[in-house]
Amino acid sequence: MNGTTPAAQISSLRDFILFMRGELKPKGKMLTPFNLISGPIILVGAALILYRFFAGLGSVVHNSSEYPWGIWIGFIVMVGVAFAGGAYVTAFIVYVLRGEKYHSIVRMAVLNGFLAYVFYAGAILLDLGRWWNIANPLIGNRFGVNSVLFLVAWHFLLYMIAQLVEISPAFAEWLGFKKARKFLTSLTLGAVIIGITLSTLHQSGLGALFLMAKWKIHPLWYTEFIPLLFFVSSIFAGLSVVIFIGTVSFRCFDKDRIDEGYRRAWDDIVIDLGKACAITMFVYFLLQFLIFVHGRHWSLLNTGMGYWYLAEMVGLLLLPGLLFSWGVKSGNPAPIRIAAILTMIGVIINRVDYSIIAYKWYLPLRERYIPTIMEVVITLAIVFTMVWVFRWIVNRVPILKKPPQWAIEQEQEEQSPARVTALAPQLGLTMADGGNSIDKGNTISL
Repeated sequence: MNGTTPAAQISSLRDFILFMRGELKPKGKMLTPFNLISGPIILVGAALILYRFFAGLGSVVHNSSEYPWGIWIGFIVMVGVAFAGGAYVTAFIVYVLRGEKYHSIVRMAVLNGFLAYVFYAGAILLDLGRWWNIANPLIGNRFGVNSVLFLVAWHFLLYMIAQLVEISPAFAEWLGFKKARKFLTSLTLGAVIIGITLSTLHQSGLGALFLMAKWKIHPLWYTEFIPLLFFVSSIFAGLSVVIFIGTVSFRCFDKDRIDEGYRRAWDDIVIDLGKACAITMFVYFLLQFLIFVHGRHWSLLNTGMGYWYLAEMVGLLLLPGLLFSWGVKSGNPAPIRIAAILTMIGVIINRVDYSIIAYKWYLPLRERYIPTIMEVVITLAIVFTMVWVFRWIVNRVPILKKPPQWAIEQEQEEQSPARVTALAPQLGLTMADGGNSIDKGNTISL
């Protein structure tokens, strides 16, 4: 959106409807390879979702009393929430630590996080046998305050609201709502602080769910520190997703959708994000090593599950950590991008290990959980739909481009009083003397 957009002249419901009719039109080619592949999957997935609601959960999934969670929880929710970690990390860097260098990517990260929670956490609805009871944690007659799921449910809802507040100024800029943007911007810092608090709790809270399954999870994966491991891994998982999405976005979206200054600064930002990933991954690796040594599970390494554990720890944790370090040291973003992809694969496997692969590993293969083709199609449909929505928003809303001129001027007006207040002691000004210089006695006009 720029200063000449029709949104700036919206003054009535009719103007809004006309504007939205124009915005709903495609902004690019429709017959692309991605659209031709993902489009039919989304349509089939939507039909299967309707079938699941009408025919029941058992008509679609392969879950059982032995495996109550399938890929909708083990993959979509567990992995999706970890991948959304880039939102709270970048928001913390930009809004709390005042890292203005990374302001160009914070909206992209928050938008990805918000959509991840809407779509991936929303997949919980599909996995509930009595899905109409999903509101019980909020309005139920008896709240399960001692339940980890009760904590996670409330955190999911509150965090989605916080992220919506964080990203809402961009939509106000798109629609030309100046007063609404000013009000929503004033809420951003508070929403960020609340969101960070909620994220640190429910990222670890998802790990806490597995503490109740000590005898069902392989000893190489089970530890009382699972919540801590889930939280730390969400940091480098989320940042890796930001690197991946940013790289794809800067290459796929048209020039008028992305600010050229943002594009030029992207490689330097990738290197900084790679440094943060490297540090957190080595911290995570050290934690895993200490847990392994303390558990004295050396004999388990020479087993099938032991080899799988080593492949995860070395190939999908230590190796990408070294690639991140190499890219940072050499100032080359290419190894960092490769490491980000490996890290994403590693986090996917790690979360699936806890919920499916390492869960009741002792059962014979014929009794293990294997997702049905309908589960897989619905999962792909959810992921592809999120990508379509993300693309639609970026093509219209100022996510990867600078705000319109009126929004920039509005920010400058809001920052001016704060800057004068911050510089007052240096200028020799006090509130008591009405703005007179203590040193020279001259009046400074503010």
